[in-house]
Amino acid sequence: MAALAATLFAWLGPLSRWAYERGMEPVGFVAWRAGIGALALAVLLVLARRRMPALRSVPARQRAALGVATVMALCLNLFVFAAFERTSVALVLIGFYTYPAMVALVAILLGRDRLSRGVLAALGVAMGGMLLVVAGSLDAAAVLRLDALGLALALGAAASQTVFVTISRDGYPSVPTEMAIVVVLGGSALGCLGLGLATGLGRDLALPAAQPGALLPLVAVAGILVAAVPSVLFLTAIRRVGGTRAGIVMLLEPVVGVALAAVLLGEALRPVQLLGALAVLGAAVLLQLTAGRRPEVGSRTA
Repeated sequence: MAALAATLFAWLGPLSRWAYERGMEPVGFVAWRAGIGALALAVLLVLARRRMPALRSVPARQRAALGVATVMALCLNLFVFAAFERTSVALVLIGFYTYPAMVALVAILLGRDRLSRGVLAALGVAMGGMLLVVAGSLDAAAVLRLDALGLALALGAAASQTVFVTISRDGYPSVPTEMAIVVVLGGSALGCLGLGLATGLGRDLALPAAQPGALLPLVAVAGILVAAVPSVLFLTAIRRVGGTRAGIVMLLEPVVGVALAAVLLGEALRPVQLLGALAVLGAAVLLQLTAGRRPEVGSRTA
């Protein structure tokens, strides 16, 4: 599930690029993506006649945890796109994808996990592979923009993802996965909508409605297949195998993203990136080989 979620999330790069080429701004794209994802998932639950508990029946502590997870999801998107405006994309991605290591560290500090040598080795190999994949996308002739605030925003996005993963592991167990994602995506959409209106981006927010033929298909695919579906898969993976294992496998996302950029956007794929991809895939195999030896403390099994 985590591997499939990473593969679907990786499509965000090409889809957002095509949306921006048609005039959309990041805040508007995030708002439409999250809103369509929440709406599509809610409709699916109604059609499937899935009985969901009323939020008021969920214990207050769990509602608070779900609220924090929603805020963290919103902050993640805002921090990443703000960082992209200030510093090189590769540096932003390197900063953001430190979150699996942050998740592992928090799990150890909280006493939730006793990580085996195999898991730690997989984490190290995956992080190294990710660095090769992302750093390999740098153009030697391009100027590397290093901005302290931009890097801080990227690390803030990683911290937001770390809080989201840590809380989502068992912070609101009474809330079904699909319902939780509806709340998280809906909250992100409303947050971006409010921010866009407050900053004078009302015209951008309405752009897909004004250009339905050019933009609605893009934001619809982004909302359903690159928001709702992978978010449900990711949260399910976190709840089943723990944040550390799920986070390591999620490092497949930049690998698939680079491959998609090469195929769909004509960007070069360098040998060092292929080496990094093999390292991340090897880490996923190593993680699977060590999975049956000793489960993480507090992790859920199928």
